[in-house]
Amino acid sequence: MAEKLLSIGSGDISRLLQYSELLPVLERALANFSSEGGGGVEQPVRSIVLVPKHKGLLGVMPAYSAEDDALVTKFVSLYPASTVTHRTTVLLFDPSNGILKAVMDGTVITEKRTAAVSAIATKYLKQKDLDVLCILGAGPMAVTHYELFTQMFPFKQVKVWSRTRQRVQKFAEMVKGPVQICASVKEAVLDADVLITVTLATEPILFGEWVKPGAHVNAVGACRPNWRELDDELMKNAVLYVDSRAGAMKESGDVILSEAEIFAELGEVVKGTKPALCEKTTVFKSLGMAIEDTVTAKLVYDCWEIENKQKS
Repeated sequence: MAEKLLSIGSGDISRLLQYSELLPVLERALANFSSEGGGGVEQPVRSIVLVPKHKGLLGVMPAYSAEDDALVTKFVSLYPASTVTHRTTVLLFDPSNGILKAVMDGTVITEKRTAAVSAIATKYLKQKDLDVLCILGAGPMAVTHYELFTQMFPFKQVKVWSRTRQRVQKFAEMVKGPVQICASVKEAVLDADVLITVTLATEPILFGEWVKPGAHVNAVGACRPNWRELDDELMKNAVLYVDSRAGAMKESGDVILSEAEIFAELGEVVKGTKPALCEKTTVFKSLGMAIEDTVTAKLVYDCWEIENKQKS
């Protein structure tokens, strides 16, 4: 008799997926990905299908982790002009036979694993003293970054900017701590020790002349080869870290158009094969990788199984 296909929604995922468990899982996955020979990770660069008629795209992101014995594919659609810009679905397979075991809402998985990877980069690349956090963008991804970063790091001030005043005010109402709403990007950026860009910008909004020397930037938006969030001055003068060299050279407009040199993958820093040059201005270009979704989805599934065994 065939097993019943499991469906796990965003509410259950929000409850099951705790950062205390997710962060070490992602650190290990990043290190494995950047290990010689792939560290048991099989992951092609994301495949993109453009939908020009409707100004959107569909991304397909499969990966396998030997260490976790996890086989997952994520489907992500991006329609910048829509009221809901991103929609994601995660499929978890039995790696021993290819049978589909679970379908998961990918929204919380994507938001939490992205914030967690940014936090890992910040942990390794930040300078010692952290006073001011700057967030450019005020959507759901900005909220998860705020929640995790204010838990992990001792910021005294958080400054936020968004193109839309209504959206940034909604952001300030959603988060639990104090926020300074800024009228311009420059106002938000000045004096910031850590910066997070989570926007749908297609042209640079963050300029190197505004960035404090020694600051760390997590650049999360601009996931297409012709989109930018960061200007050439910042990209070329900072030490550049990426999640995947192959992904950055194919998908990141910030990297491709600036012709900035990639210093290391984040996994190489986690693994200790490349240094964290914390005394310099650093940029982590995060495009998001399928292996991150894979180990996150496996963690959700394992937590769901444990919870349901305890109930029975």
